[in-house]
Amino acid sequence: MVDITKKYPEKKSKSEFLDFLFYLVQWTWGLPVNLVGSIAFLICTKIKKYRYQRFGYAYIVYIPWNAGGLSMGLFIFVKEAHKNKKWTYNTRIHEYGHTWQCLLLGPLYYLVVALPSVIWCNFFDGYRKKNNVSYYKLYCEKWANIWGEKFSGLTMA
Repeated sequence: MVDITKKYPEKKSKSEFLDFLFYLVQWTWGLPVNLVGSIAFLICTKIKKYRYQRFGYAYIVYIPWNAGGLSMGLFIFVKEAHKNKKWTYNTRIHEYGHTWQCLLLGPLYYLVVALPSVIWCNFFDGYRKKNNVSYYKLYCEKWANIWGEKFSGLTMA
């Protein structure tokens, strides 16, 4: 049984150097993605006053929108107060996987992950429903689940 009440992953790194290296790569190689994410983060938390929390190396902002989740490097945006706690738990892990994809792909993240993800989410909903295809069937979404679990240490419910 998976405990969906866990709010955040345990810190995996025992090394301050590895922590430093993670952020150095995110803010150099992943600069384009993180720059957009940090601006959105500041608007949402400082101006709009939306709730946020630390989640591993990332920050999750809970916003009142009618959508799922969105990752922009170190900054994750998810629906506030989703009626299904399991959905919120899983979405945080999934979006955290995208954070790690950004670490690997840097500026290529938009082309390799973000664009296919946006197209799959917004233009193939009918296809997925008609053919009973999981949202996580797309390579970058399945990959985000795998890395989200791996790097958060949490298991999707």
